[in-house]
Formats: sequence, structure tokens, C-alpha cells
Amino acid sequence: MEENIIKEPEAVYSNTHYTYADYLHFTYDEMVEIIKGKIFRMSPAPSSGHQGISRNLCGILFNYFKGKKCQFFSAPFDVILPVLGKDFMQSDRVVQPDIVVICDPSKIQDKGCFGAPDWIIEILSPHTTKKDLQDKFDLYEESEVKEYWIVEPKNKTIEVFVLENEKYRRVKAYVQDDIAHCSTIDGLSIDLKDVFEG
Repeated sequence: MEENIIKEPEAVYSNTHYTYADYLHFTYDEMVEIIKGKIFRMSPAPSSGHQGISRNLCGILFNYFKGKKCQFFSAPFDVILPVLGKDFMQSDRVVQPDIVVICDPSKIQDKGCFGAPDWIIEILSPHTTKKDLQDKFDLYEESEVKEYWIVEPKNKTIEVFVLENEKYRRVKAYVQDDIAHCSTIDGLSIDLKDVFEG
């Protein structure tokens, strides 16, 4: 939605195509993301339903990944996605997914994830639906994020997409009574009753 594009900063930048280098100097009172050079505001504080789903997923993932190589992080957590031929300071793709799973420890630094996570989960909010379904979908596909889950709280569904031949293939839409299977992490299945409870 156009109203999610934030007004550009009254700042020293003469260009209107922003990068991670610019992002490091932003002084907004609210959290923002950069998608292909444009600044997008994060949605207002998530609803209790959104937060409950995030909490439930984080609990499940915490227990699963404890002691394992892969790590998960929840928002706010910066993910600086790669751009071919540019270093990370020149990346025009800085996002804060709801949940990310990273299996390459070299990508994890103090300031966030530098590179494509293996798995991203976005929980839809009314103000971010277009961004998550279109803008971020395209961005994650181009950045070669291996798996993308889109959680729809209202209908209690999860759509799963897996990267094959540089394009996302829709695996399935799971509903509340299903067991969702993660293709990227061997052996990880999630009972969606545990995700949507409460």
C-alpha cells in the first residue's frame, strides 16, 4: 500500500535510492525497511493475535533449534540481503522479517544477518499485506531465500513456498488442523494447533 512508504528524511542524502549505508544513519522514531531503495515504515505495533502467533512459533523454534547449528531470530532483527556485484553497505534491501532461520553462522553478525536467511516467516498484518505478499515475496525470491512462509492470522492459514530453479514454488496452504512441514530443515514439522492457539 502506498501509504506505507515513509516520507524521505530531511537529510544530507541527495539521492532517493537508499542503501544500508544510509539506513545506518536514519534517525526515525519508528522502525523502517528498505525495499529496492525505497523506505517503508513498519506497521503499527502488532495486534495481540499477531504477537501470540509469533510467540508460539518462537517457542516451538527455540525448543527445536536448541543445541543445533541453525539459529532463529525474531523481529526486530535486521536482515541485509545481497545484491549481485555490490557489498552489503551498498545493498538497497534491508528488512525485518517476523522470524528468520539462518544455518550459515558466518552470516550472523552483531548488527544482524548479512546474506539470505535459509527460511523466513512473515505474519500478515492489515498494513503489510501487499508488502509481504508482493514486494517481499519478490525480494526474497530474488535474494534466494530457500523457504518463505506467509502466516495469515485471520483465517489461521500458512502458505509455504520453496525456492526451485530460482523461483518460488507454492508447496501448500496449511490450515489450523494441519501439520506443516519445513522443506529446508530436515525433520521439522509444526502442529498448527500449537501456532494458532490462544
